[in-house]
Amino acid sequence: MIQKKICLLGASSVGKTSLVKQYVEGIFNEKYLTSIGVKVDKKVVNVAQQEVQLMLWDVEGYDRYNVFQDKYLRGAAAYIIVVDQTRNTSLIEGLEIHALARKANNVPAILAINKSDLQANWHLEDSKTKQYQSLFNAHFNTSAKTGSKVEEMFQAIAELTLQE
Repeated sequence: MIQKKICLLGASSVGKTSLVKQYVEGIFNEKYLTSIGVKVDKKVVNVAQQEVQLMLWDVEGYDRYNVFQDKYLRGAAAYIIVVDQTRNTSLIEGLEIHALARKANNVPAILAINKSDLQANWHLEDSKTKQYQSLFNAHFNTSAKTGSKVEEMFQAIAELTLQE
């Protein structure tokens, strides 16, 4: 069986842990608990008739008090930048984290615009949306609460890791 390390990166409280819990356990919890350090979950998926074990590294959120630590990206096959569509600052922070992550490890990256079940607090012009999305291998509007596009996103990242 092939193992692939996938890191989930983003600002604090964008839903990284909730996305992993929804994907691995099929559950959503309204209670917010700040992640400290990194939590690793595993899930086996089938990609092109191969079993791939995804090692999902849920990395603590980054903000002005907790700076980006590229050590978590060592050995990663891909990463997901998670942003919260109800907080416009999370997109800016996510793009900054993406730029730092690219310098540390040039692997496939997906943009997850999370909380699609809630009213969006920011809207991008089509040209800006295309510009940001072009920085990533793929993008998904996800909802950890409803599970919308969560399975598809993780399947896509698994497939991207095998294309290297």
